[in-house]
Order: sequence, then C-alpha cells, then structure tokens
Amino acid sequence: MEITFLGVGEACDCSYPNTSILLKSDIGRSFLLDCGFTVPHEYFRFCTDPDELDALWISHFHGDHFFGVPLLLLRFWEMGRIKPLQIIGQFCVENKIQAVMDLAYPNFGKKLQYDLEFVNIDFGESLVVSDLGLRTAEISHSQPCLALRLDEGEKSLFYSGDGRPTAATLELAHGCNLVIHEAFKLSDEVPGHGSVRGCLDFCRRAHAYRLALVHLNRQVRREEIDQIRVMIDTASGLDAFLPEPGDVVKL
Repeated sequence: MEITFLGVGEACDCSYPNTSILLKSDIGRSFLLDCGFTVPHEYFRFCTDPDELDALWISHFHGDHFFGVPLLLLRFWEMGRIKPLQIIGQFCVENKIQAVMDLAYPNFGKKLQYDLEFVNIDFGESLVVSDLGLRTAEISHSQPCLALRLDEGEKSLFYSGDGRPTAATLELAHGCNLVIHEAFKLSDEVPGHGSVRGCLDFCRRAHAYRLALVHLNRQVRREEIDQIRVMIDTASGLDAFLPEPGDVVKL
C-alpha cells in the first residue's frame, strides 16, 4: 500500500494545498481521499492516465474537501477518460456533487463520457471497494464527517477527515499501521478540530504508533513549528511526523 500526500494544508493556507491523500493498493487500485479547491492540479502532477483513479472518497462537504471535484471530473473528460469512477460518501453525496458541478460548469455533467457511480455509506458502516475494506465512524466536526479506516490484508490506514477524536474513531483506528489525522492547533481544544497534543494521545490509546499530522492552522504552522517538532520528536513510543506535499509512505 502506497500513500502519497498530495496536500496537507487547511482551507485558507496559501502555502500548502488542501489535505488530500492518494492511495495505491498492492494490486494497483487507486483511491483518492478528499478533493478540495487546490487538489486537482496536485493530483495531475502525479497521475497522467485519466483512467487510473478507481474511487474518490469525500469525508464531508466543506469546500476544502470537495470543491475540487468539478475540475477533477472536467480534466478527466478532457483527457478522454472512459472508465467509471466511484464516488463514495454520506447519503447526500450524489446531490452534493451534482450541485457543485452545476455551479461550476452548468450542464457539463451530461457531457461526461464516463459514468459516475455514487456509493453511500453511513457512520459505523463498512463495504469493500477496489479490493479495499472500508469502515467508518463519526468524528466531532462542525458538520457530519466520516473518519475512515482502509484495510488491505494486514495493512491498515486511518484517515480522520476533519475533527476531534471520538470514542468511535478511537475504536476504528485501533492497531492501524498509519494514522493520518487533522491537527489544527498545537494543544488547544478547539470545537470541531484536533490538536497535535490530542492526536499524539489518540494514537497511544489506539495502539497505532505511526502518525502523520495534517491540516495544521497556517498561523500555528508558521509561528509554532519549532514547538510542534519538539513535541513530536519527544513523543515516546510514536513515529510522528509532518508530511510535506508530495511525500510518499509505503506500508
């Protein structure tokens, strides 16, 4: 399982693209986790085959997590994609994607030469997509947000989307090989958002010992980066790190 960090930034960060993860399974399936405003250009830096992507996951419906979908679909059309694309998310995912497509490029959805296959999943549900096992849990955010666990054989990945950990996400992340978690602040408890300190504690309690911290508040990243690095470097028993756009991790 190969994980590429296309972006690691929050909504208003002009230096870091929106948080988005590209996953390639061991059998070559390709899976994109979230697609915000700035993600499509990052995606196409790495992927030049319009039919490569098998599925797109949308954790929730804030712009920095799904407003990039119209450009992604448009570029696929321009490049001649013919393979169906699965789009997975909460029960309203089809309506949301159709609405944002109509706003961005009115009536363009009818021109697509490939099918969009919408798959609904709710909190606590599971399914299999492209030979990957998916399980979800609700995380604490300002709107409903699905945290995700992906399993391929003995390899496992947890992706928070946005939000503060919950009892359900703690159970979901238990024993994962890699946790990718939103950490908006250093240690403050912010409603609907995680913190660096809170994520380190979350991983210890989940017995998941490798942690990638993403979606840092841009001011926190700029002004408190030294404190963050000390905190993660001295985190006993954890391999915690701050990925940069383009970094690749293999499980």
